Amino acid sequence: MRKERKDEHIEQVLRTEPYGGSLLDQVVLEPISFPELALSDIDTSVEFFGRRVPVPIMINAMTGGTDMTKGINRDLAQIAKDFGLPMQVGSQIIALEDPDVVDSFRVVRDTLGEDGFIIGNVSAGVTVEQVTRAMEMIGAQAIGVHLNPSQELAQEEGDRDFRGLYDNLCTIAEAFPGKVIVKEVGFGMSRRDGRLLRRVPVEYIDVSGSGGTNFMEVEDQRSMRRDLTEFYSWGIPTAKAIWNVKRECPDTKMIASGGIMTATDILHAHVLGAHMSAISGELLRYLMHGSLEYAEEYLQGVIDNITMGLLLMGCRTMADLHKVPYLMVGRLKELVDAEQRTEGRKDQE
Repeated sequence: MRKERKDEHIEQVLRTEPYGGSLLDQVVLEPISFPELALSDIDTSVEFFGRRVPVPIMINAMTGGTDMTKGINRDLAQIAKDFGLPMQVGSQIIALEDPDVVDSFRVVRDTLGEDGFIIGNVSAGVTVEQVTRAMEMIGAQAIGVHLNPSQELAQEEGDRDFRGLYDNLCTIAEAFPGKVIVKEVGFGMSRRDGRLLRRVPVEYIDVSGSGGTNFMEVEDQRSMRRDLTEFYSWGIPTAKAIWNVKRECPDTKMIASGGIMTATDILHAHVLGAHMSAISGELLRYLMHGSLEYAEEYLQGVIDNITMGLLLMGCRTMADLHKVPYLMVGRLKELVDAEQRTEGRKDQE
């Protein structure tokens, strides 16, 4: 069942379109006319888990567990190697249960070699021993722990019991200090989530907001037995999720994902407070609808435009974006203003 689901996920992701938008386009930046920089001055590199990465992009979790997905992971790993990017594999739960599919994940390490930075991927319900096995399976330097109750409930065969996940996440984070990313899977994180995560010693929070791959629609398309269309807009848009977590966890590093497709998406996410951005669905489309070379051309274009955008904002480095003033418009502004008004009324009570 898990093998069939893995292949079906890829097929449905390629068929569906992002729903509702990340709202990152509703962050407004005003370029300056006197940047006092040359293009050669721009440094797009960022620090990620103690190492320098040439651009603020990681290849986010996508797949693994079948012959088809093994080939996809090989190509994604080749892209990561060619650009010096970190890569996170898809959920390894299937490989923890079935050793016959380990190669579909191990191919990432085989392709990247010893120096490549790989992030494992497990659910928040696994044991410390299973985390260890998942990391050893691919020689991972870090582990992503995903939170996906919305996706599980949308799956006919998914989990239905989510008790104890927070305490278990705390146990995992304490067992693997400096190595844990906690991540959503496309539904975003609320300020309540941020307040809870403030007490968990994770290294990064991946907000994974709505606006990219829509797993409500993906899972709905896999089954004709029920109708989940009313939930297609479910979730917190990526821009709002970044805003949420930044306010509750100002000292925790953040990964922006969920509808990250362009250089301006990345620039806007970093202005809001992100430290790294993760691309998945859009890169997969270029790879599957085109070729590895086509996907690399797309990625190079994004990187070139990040460099240009930094100069236009008068920023020498990605970190400088955290000091850039910005405006919010449209629905993003409405959501933030409404929440702040609610907080103001609570303070007066």
